[in-house]
Amino acid sequence: MFPFKKKGGLAGVVAGQTAICNIGHDGSSLNYRGYNIEDLIKYSSFEETAYLLIFGSLPNQAQAINLQQDLIKYQAIPQPICNILEQLPASSAPMDILRTSCSALGSIEPENSTHNQQQIALSLINYFSSCLFYWYNFATTKTRINVCTQQKTVAGHLLALLQQKIPNPEQVKDLDQSLILYAEHEFNASTFAARVCVSTGTDFYSPITAAIATLSGPLHGGANEAAIKLIKQFATPDEAEKAILKMLQQKQLIMGFGHRVYTISDPRSQFVKAIAGKVQSAEGKKLYDIAQRIESVMWREKKLFPNLDFYSSLVYDQMGFNSSVFTALFTIARVPGWSAHIMEQRANNKLIRPDAEYIGPGRQKFIPIGERNA
Repeated sequence: MFPFKKKGGLAGVVAGQTAICNIGHDGSSLNYRGYNIEDLIKYSSFEETAYLLIFGSLPNQAQAINLQQDLIKYQAIPQPICNILEQLPASSAPMDILRTSCSALGSIEPENSTHNQQQIALSLINYFSSCLFYWYNFATTKTRINVCTQQKTVAGHLLALLQQKIPNPEQVKDLDQSLILYAEHEFNASTFAARVCVSTGTDFYSPITAAIATLSGPLHGGANEAAIKLIKQFATPDEAEKAILKMLQQKQLIMGFGHRVYTISDPRSQFVKAIAGKVQSAEGKKLYDIAQRIESVMWREKKLFPNLDFYSSLVYDQMGFNSSVFTALFTIARVPGWSAHIMEQRANNKLIRPDAEYIGPGRQKFIPIGERNA
């Protein structure tokens, strides 16, 4: 997907061990703690999946009820955070809002013996959703919205904040499945950044902040935003095919295709494509047809497959999310995965400090400043 050198970017290097996620590099499978992603999509919910990642097992009935109650409680934003959010300009990037919100909460509700890592992990999921929409509404309309929606699911909370009404159950289900697909993905850049950060012995909020900062880079978290902008450029599938062929001839990068790890397909893509294909509006159907044609051209010409971000962009767009928040949705979904890796790193920690291969000049003779040529 990207022009990495053969040994660049730690490609093929095993950087550690994990019991959290197993990726089939040929694209045949993806498992969270031994559970196949297909089973989680069919039978689980994002809340159950988050519990699985954070606590190591699926919740029983009582645990699921307690989890639901905790997540509703964590919809609230502490007043000092509201004060900070109201100072941030409307021109801020949504990922900057989440990064700032996380860092600030670390000071206001620090990790301690009564506020442990599992509680923080759960609290950040709905906290981030609430912060994002509180900031957006205040920055654009000077309106202070009530972020406590009392929705029982994370997807429902997000949609209620977006639409300011009780969300459509079908949309809640679709968004829930999308969140599951984004919840965890082994040693990706943001997860590895979190593990490096926490390996120094820092608090729980710092590695989450580092992960958000890493995900904000376009080569990691920005593909879904770029994908919808690409799809919306075209009026018809034929126009899209002609333009994509020209872009390929000019060696332009087509975001949303290929993957840093997978070689044949992204096992998540089939599920999110099915969700995108359910759209009923005329505009949605048009965009879906255009997306399918782009997929066909990319496979025919370059043998590149769509990754999770490509069809996710259609799902989020049809729900009414602005493309500028797509990566923020990715962040909210990934909190359980990041949290699981932080806790795993802590449980058997050793400072992550790799070696580097030096490729600079040999030993140089030092010349006093007065004798150096201009």
